[in-house]
Amino acid sequence: MKGKARLLFTISLVVLDVSAIALAFYLAYRLRRWIKWPTPPLDIGPFHSYMGMMVVQILAMVTVFFFYQLYHRPRALSSIDEFYSLFGAVSVGIIVAIALSSLTFKNSVLELDYSRGMILYAWLLTIVLAGTGRFAHGRVQRALQARGLGGARVLIVGTGEVGQMILQKIRHLPGLGYEVMGFVDDGGDLETIRGVPFVGPISDLPSLIDEHSIDEVIIALPEDSHEEILTIISLCERGKVNIKVYPDIFQIMAAQISIGDLGGLPLLTVRDIALRGWRLTLKRVVDLIGSAVGLVVSSPLMLLVAALIKLDSTGPVFYVQERMGLDAKAFWMIKFRSMWADAESETGPVWATKDDPRRTRLGAFIRRFSIDELPQLINVLLGEMSLVGPRPERPVFGEQFRQSIPRYMDRHREKSGITGWAQVNGLRGDTSIAERTKYDLWYIENWSLFLDFKIILKTIFNAFTSKNAY
Repeated sequence: MKGKARLLFTISLVVLDVSAIALAFYLAYRLRRWIKWPTPPLDIGPFHSYMGMMVVQILAMVTVFFFYQLYHRPRALSSIDEFYSLFGAVSVGIIVAIALSSLTFKNSVLELDYSRGMILYAWLLTIVLAGTGRFAHGRVQRALQARGLGGARVLIVGTGEVGQMILQKIRHLPGLGYEVMGFVDDGGDLETIRGVPFVGPISDLPSLIDEHSIDEVIIALPEDSHEEILTIISLCERGKVNIKVYPDIFQIMAAQISIGDLGGLPLLTVRDIALRGWRLTLKRVVDLIGSAVGLVVSSPLMLLVAALIKLDSTGPVFYVQERMGLDAKAFWMIKFRSMWADAESETGPVWATKDDPRRTRLGAFIRRFSIDELPQLINVLLGEMSLVGPRPERPVFGEQFRQSIPRYMDRHREKSGITGWAQVNGLRGDTSIAERTKYDLWYIENWSLFLDFKIILKTIFNAFTSKNAY
């Protein structure tokens, strides 16, 4: 049943793509007839004379989609990542289609008007239509998977904090279609963990996989040695299941390794993580443009919020707080005030909690949708922060974390951000600092402009769905 469901999802996706590509070609043909750009059409014949080229374009696009693995959709693939892959695949596919059409219909192409304008229309329309169709298809697929169609039965190896965090993430994303059948670990002394049964020791994995018809095993033992992880993987491979491994600190640290030398002596560089040169300049240019545009666009909302804060409670509109930024240097971060004035006069520095009694009525609302963070665009414009980066902590907390969390201070080798990779993955509010640090280090070591844009888009979407914004 699961195999049939996955096949149904794939076939329906292919049919959807074929329909989108064909419709895009037809609309491009129509637009070329209506719009005399970039040059007036030379010879726009009837549409049936273009049918051969349309078929070639469909076949070329679908073939390129296949090689881009767009028909092997991972369960956890985000719409942003899929659109990025689709953009590249359509761009390559249109070039392949043009080349094949020129070879296959050499004489007729010369006689027909297959201009740059029609090619541009077909390219843009294919991206829009196929992207929209895939987005709708993904929503339907996730809804069906949440109801058990095409789901996957999962075992989590490891009952510790990481294993329970993975369980929580799976429950938070029912559209993935994962059904956790149980926890596996050595020395388990509980019958259930967060409502999920403990099913046996690691040595029993082959039999447990067969007994529960497991499709996927997630290994959540980041502190185990590589030899122990390889042993677990070998046990899982007997059952022919998909295997996922939660990375340890070493794997994160070694995400970017470069080879150099010292007077001919080869050396590996594993901690050269700071942005430099043109990348640093590019990120700063994006920050300047983004913060300036953001301030202009959000200024009416910010004026309204400022007025409502004054009406809702006594005290200043803005709340300025000392935070640790680049190179652990302190700066003053600006936020809309969302709590009563002097909220920490009795408690001292503490984290905000869910249903925090110190929040004002308006404060609860603006914190829920992260509107209180908008004034930080001023910090970005001044160069004290970036649009994307590790979230800045207060110095009093930073001093505590540097003593207990490995490599915590490495996150201060880049500018702090209004949003970050940890935040868009649910690690905000009163969540694990150790896990946040891992996400922050991964972001720093794998930075790209596309990753920044992806995080910004996910931040906008998450503003309406996040449950940890308080």
